[in-house]
Amino acid sequence: MSPEVLAADLAAFDQRHLWHPYSPTPAAMDPLPIASAEGVYLTCVDGRRLIDGMSSWWAAAHGHSHPQITAAMHAQIDTMSHVMFGGLTHQPAVRLAELLLDITDEPLTKIFYADSGSVSVEVAIKMALQYQRGTGHPERTKLLTWRSGYHGDTFGPMSVCDPDGGMHSLWRGVLAEQVFAPAPPVAGSAPEAHQAYLAAMEELIDDRIAGIIIEPIVQGAGGMRFHDPELVAGVRALCDRYGLVFIADEIATGFGRTGAMFATQAAGVTPDILCVGKALTGGSMTLAAVLATDAIAAAIDTPAGGGALMHGPTFMGNPLACAAAAAAVDLVRSRYWEPLVARISEELRTGLADLGHDPRVADVRVLGAIGVVELVEPCDMRAATDAAVAHGVWLRPFGKLIYTMPPFISTTDEVATICTAIHAAVAAQRTPGA
Repeated sequence: MSPEVLAADLAAFDQRHLWHPYSPTPAAMDPLPIASAEGVYLTCVDGRRLIDGMSSWWAAAHGHSHPQITAAMHAQIDTMSHVMFGGLTHQPAVRLAELLLDITDEPLTKIFYADSGSVSVEVAIKMALQYQRGTGHPERTKLLTWRSGYHGDTFGPMSVCDPDGGMHSLWRGVLAEQVFAPAPPVAGSAPEAHQAYLAAMEELIDDRIAGIIIEPIVQGAGGMRFHDPELVAGVRALCDRYGLVFIADEIATGFGRTGAMFATQAAGVTPDILCVGKALTGGSMTLAAVLATDAIAAAIDTPAGGGALMHGPTFMGNPLACAAAAAAVDLVRSRYWEPLVARISEELRTGLADLGHDPRVADVRVLGAIGVVELVEPCDMRAATDAAVAHGVWLRPFGKLIYTMPPFISTTDEVATICTAIHAAVAAQRTPGA
């Protein structure tokens, strides 16, 4: 069977039987069959090579099949792929915890391993609610957040995603009703705008609020919006003032993506609860972690707080995933990525700048290894994808956004190719009014 025929057969079977994220079945577009992935490249079954301009949804930050991560996984799978975490422990889980505590701030001392980013947010919400019960505030049952946020697709996280502009408006009336402030002012806003915004957010705090959850500095799938670190510091101050739990969802922003190890560290604050995932394993396996302070844990452990954290995934602390994550965090801890992310940021800024003059484009913004082109009208995904693939790049636009989060190891030439592909994807869109 020729590679072309095999690719067609795989896509056809997939369309008959498989669901893909946020898609009907069959999907509106045929999926692209991939045979292998190494470094920044995806190799298609038909032989084409594409730069993974998405780091496979931001997870493969160090590139695919990184030798250090792969070696750690090979060594672990020969010893123990899985063992229950209930009543048992193992070296990979302990080693990963040591590394996470080393790169995060000192008040974060307790770690819960979860299956995915969404599940980590579920756990964080439980932590916040149990903490308030344990400290004598059972009436505090709601979370405050801001609009344009995204925290995952399970029911707890869906409740704190944007209720109107997000992808979960279908579930209005079913999800827990949380409290929403307007979307935060965009990066570069005046100090007066920050103060006015935080004052308005403060007015939403009442006896029902248990905590505030945000994506610091960068809002991800809710719109790829950037805001100033002063707002993150302001949220921390509000939580301190009212005895609320500050939850930072750094699933997308953690481990160097914004140019800092963590976005909260860049803002000069430490959350009470920190959610990490995606790049935690370097894109090799699914794993997330929730870090919390001693104060959070102590309140949960009281009889009023429940006496224990009431969550326990079957694959919690999976040794294979922990071994992969320990290798990935070791890479991050070396800070090899700092000059690379700085270079990528400048190259994206230069390579995308002239799109700001295109009538199809509303805004161009770059932060760290994140480049976003926001269109005036919703993106024609098929046209944009085809144009990018024709230029040797895999992108996954959504809504009005054509964006990239390239692997940190991307070369100057590879970043330039990504920029060229984004230009082509924009050029494939309809001009407003035409």
